[in-house]
Amino acid sequence: MLRFMLRRVLLALPSLFGLLVITFLLIRVVPADPAAALAGDNATPEQIARIRHQYGFDRPLVAQFGLYIVDVAHLDFGESQYSSRPVARDIAERLPATLELTVSALLIGIVLGVPLGVVAAVHHNRWPDFLLRVLSIGGIAVAAFWFAIMLQLLFAMQLEWLPLRGRISDGMIAPAGPTGFLLVDSLLAGRIDAFRDALRHLALPAITLSLGGLATITRFTRAGVLETMQKDFVLYERAVGYPRRRLIWLYVLRNSVVATVTQIGLLFGGLIAGAVVVESIFDWPGIGDYTVQAILTADYKVMLAVTLLIGVIYAVVNIITDLLHGLIDPRLWDQL
Repeated sequence: MLRFMLRRVLLALPSLFGLLVITFLLIRVVPADPAAALAGDNATPEQIARIRHQYGFDRPLVAQFGLYIVDVAHLDFGESQYSSRPVARDIAERLPATLELTVSALLIGIVLGVPLGVVAAVHHNRWPDFLLRVLSIGGIAVAAFWFAIMLQLLFAMQLEWLPLRGRISDGMIAPAGPTGFLLVDSLLAGRIDAFRDALRHLALPAITLSLGGLATITRFTRAGVLETMQKDFVLYERAVGYPRRRLIWLYVLRNSVVATVTQIGLLFGGLIAGAVVVESIFDWPGIGDYTVQAILTADYKVMLAVTLLIGVIYAVVNIITDLLHGLIDPRLWDQL
């Protein structure tokens, strides 16, 4: 297992380097002057030139990239033009909010998607299957920003059941904790009031973000269970009268979730990238909202750092996914 993890880490490093190269070039292709954006609309050409020299924008492109790679190797991502603070500090403060939102959305997708996929497969080509297939297709097709606005209009503005935006109420003091996850820190501090308030704020953005993942997990679970139910061991167990519910939820499901686990791993990275839209709509103080502000101000150091962070998360999650494959089916270790 240790050799496998070391090999995967070494294979991920060239991919992350290529990601940095492509992102750096794409940002530079965009016809936007970060020095002009930083200086402001009323800046003079001399002021813009001075800022361009201060941040090294007047150097050759290769030299700028080389210096940036050296800084990244020392875990120095530079200073944000938007906040005038180190990018690493901004990301460290905002990342827990994004991870809390992403993990919550993924848990919703898993807890609901896996059982719904099993139900659809068990009732193949009957009304529960048709209904869940329509809902799963709709979940993939519906735009996240439209769904978020509809949830806000219904549950926050009309029914007034849930907050419209933010991570915690203005009058509520957020508990100081080691994790940065408000739900976890509230429980550790014994702050049930803060836990309830944070949970109410988390509900709408987490449901919005989970919609596409829920539909994907449902579809892949359904396909895996349908395939496994055609295997010889399932036909034999059914023929000898093995309890149907135990057979499906224990043995069939375990042999059907390999593809689903793969999709869950891919969805985790995708949800972090998709959180950009959701965080902007719900004013969620995570790296998604931070990235939007960086794009508007042409803060390329923030964009590079966030892109690298998402790439690292993808790589780590893929390694964990392969390890879970081996735990579910030890025969896969020979292939990994």
